[in-house]
Amino acid sequence: MSIRSLRTLVAVHDHGTFSAAAEAVFVTYSAVSQQMKALEEEYQITIFDRSKRTPELTPLGLAMVAKARDIIQTYDDLVPSILGEGALKGEITLAAVPTTLTGLVPLGISILKRNCPDLHIRVGLGLTTSLLTQIKRGMLEAAILTVPSIAPEDLVIQEIVTEPLELLVSDQLSEDDPIALLRSQPFIRFNREAVVGEIIERWLQAKSVTVNEAMELQGLDAITSMVAANLGVSICPRRCIETQAPPGVRSLSLGPDAPTRRLCLVTRKNSAKRLVIDKIHESFLEAVEVGVFPPKLHPQRVSA
Repeated sequence: MSIRSLRTLVAVHDHGTFSAAAEAVFVTYSAVSQQMKALEEEYQITIFDRSKRTPELTPLGLAMVAKARDIIQTYDDLVPSILGEGALKGEITLAAVPTTLTGLVPLGISILKRNCPDLHIRVGLGLTTSLLTQIKRGMLEAAILTVPSIAPEDLVIQEIVTEPLELLVSDQLSEDDPIALLRSQPFIRFNREAVVGEIIERWLQAKSVTVNEAMELQGLDAITSMVAANLGVSICPRRCIETQAPPGVRSLSLGPDAPTRRLCLVTRKNSAKRLVIDKIHESFLEAVEVGVFPPKLHPQRVSA
């Protein structure tokens, strides 16, 4: 048995087929098949049910995948856990919810790279629920996401910032009452599969506001563009990092009891990469303090 074979086994589980797993681990289809056959022969067990067109993991195979994840994680964390400062070198995968990718994430990573130049950061994308599952399963090391209503006990949540939600409206509309606008204008809904979408829906229900839904989108930039075109109004998080807003859009407060979304960094409790994870958290806190992207640079003095 080798770590490589275990990685391939996990890839087959995560990607569904030998072909997809081959692409994920950068080997040929035949290499995947040979590795899986070798595992079965070494332990004299049936990992795959090959009676079907696409081989499927048996219950024993699924149990082996779970153990394989633990072994791979221990193997990957071995050197960083020993070297300490050496953890600030190498590679780490950081995923994030889509609404953070145009301000907070690029600024936070640029600060992290400045402080840890030998650290390579791979960036992923996903919604909060999916990212939490990937972290729990060991498929992902860290993620920036909305604080979940129920936090799994085996995860560490480090809060970064709280963003109030606000109403985005076209500047072609003169009305300033957010409730009146929500009731009279088409509503561009934030994706309800996202935690933010759930927060918005609960607030609308608490306010007894029935909206005329026109569309449901996920990307904050896409929603803002639709509002700028005067195709409706929308409730979105106020970005903690100021970016250049598109013309034609203004924002209105939802009042003193406006809902909020809390962004955080989530990792596993047993992660041996705690040093680099703490550096990531510090970098994103610093990004919030900077508050603007791209950062405003002070002009250099010109010598006389």
